[in-house]
Order: sequence, then structure tokens, then C-alpha cells
Amino acid sequence: MRPIWKGAVSFGLVNVPVRLYSATENHDISFRQVHRTDGGRIKYQRVCSIDGELVSYDDIAKGYETEDGDMVVLTDADLADLPSRTSKEIAVEKFVPQDQIDPMLLDKSYYLEPDKAAAKPYVLLRDALESEQRMALVTVSLRTRMTMAVLRVRDGVIVMQTMLWPDEVRSPDFASLGEDQHATDKELAMAHLLVDQLAGDYDPEEYEDDYAQAVEALVKAKVEGGEVKDRPKPAEETGEVVDLLAALAKSVEKAKASRGESVAEPEKAPAKKAVAKKKAG
Repeated sequence: MRPIWKGAVSFGLVNVPVRLYSATENHDISFRQVHRTDGGRIKYQRVCSIDGELVSYDDIAKGYETEDGDMVVLTDADLADLPSRTSKEIAVEKFVPQDQIDPMLLDKSYYLEPDKAAAKPYVLLRDALESEQRMALVTVSLRTRMTMAVLRVRDGVIVMQTMLWPDEVRSPDFASLGEDQHATDKELAMAHLLVDQLAGDYDPEEYEDDYAQAVEALVKAKVEGGEVKDRPKPAEETGEVVDLLAALAKSVEKAKASRGESVAEPEKAPAKKAVAKKKAG
């Protein structure tokens, strides 16, 4: 793993220099959109929806669409005035009971590794969180934007999990679930019986991504069977280089001619007969 952020955890007068690592990785299978006949990848162009013209990256700006469907174009100068934070500090706001943090609010997870000289205060914070059964509610600036997060302990390592803002969690409003609907005593007794029959402990070794394994086996079988599309390089890739070299050569010749210099003629290959005689001699 490589650190993606360096900073320090601060609580009270204690400062713990740490490095941040992504704690999870996505193993979802991703497919490419390709041409069915030859396997060539499908490319998309940046086209303006109004005039239909191709748009270069230099002409692309950020736009905010209003509720009425109007578009407000934001320039780099506009965005520069927005509040942003580049602090390298993970500031502990308070230590809260673990059961007060709704798991729905938790987002991405990161491991915190201490610097060699900061191992002792790191262990102090870790042990305090475990013994008090609390999480540290912190503020941190990631990618110039301030966000809330929590620090908790997992397998002897402090983990930071960023949090969603409360208004980012949707409220479930289902008309089919009325407050007056409840299971009967008989139904609840049967449900308890089923729960008891299926009760157990979570063992991650019992579960695996069978879809990913099946896709990998399918691809491997096709490769071994020779069902692979040989994709030649697009002609435009080599053509651009040749055109560029030709243009440079012409530019050199033109520059020499403008200065009155003689343009060297390209060397001609020796005639086949002469070569043959030379070899015979």
C-alpha cells in the first residue's frame, strides 16, 4: 500500500503524525465496450449538445444546473473563492459512544499508520478508544474539502472512516409501511424459531465472489481456446507520426531555402548490378 495523505491526529496537547492508506479496494468485474466484430474499443467524443461541435478540454468548464434546468457556468476564479481547507490535521472534536454513530453515515475507510517516533501516542489513543468503547469524532480536509469522520480501532489499528453529511441520507417514505402494522404474536413466534435455526457467527471465509470467479474462468477458457481478438494499432496512431516527420523535414528544407542554403538531396540506393559486382569482387 502507498500513503495517499500525510498529516497528524491532534487531541488536546497530543499530536500524532500519521500516514493515511486506503483500507478497501474494489474487485468488481469491469467490462469494456467493444466492436463485436473485431474487439476494437469504443471511443466517445466530447460534443456540445447545443451546436454539435467537438469541445477540447481547454474549453470545458464546470456547470451547476438549477432546479429550473438553467445552467450556471463556474470559472476557476469563482471556484477559487469557495471555502476550502488544505490543513494536514485530523482534529478530534469529541469522543462519542460507539452506538451513537449510525452505520448509514459511514463512508470510506482508511488505515492510519504512525510515524516511527509517534508510536507511543498512537498506541495511547488506540488503547483509550478501545477501553472507553468510544469513537473519536474528527474533522479532516481531504482533497481541499473539509469533511467529518470517525476514528475507531480494528485489529489493533486506528481506522478513519469519513462520514456522509446528515442531509445526504435519504428518508424512507414508504406508504405500504404504516406505523400501525405489526406482526402478530403467532407470526413473531415463528420468526423467532426461524432466527434460532439460522443463528450463527459471521465467518468471512464462508463467502466468496462466485460471479468474479466465474467471469475469470470464462475468460481463461476463451484465451486457452484461442478466442482472442488480435487488435491492430489504429492507423491514425502511426499515420500521425509519419505526417509529423514529413512536416518537420519539409520545414527544415524550407528554412534552408529561405536562407539561400542548398538543400541536400536524399541519397540514392546503389543499383543492383553495381552491388552484385562489388560482392563478386
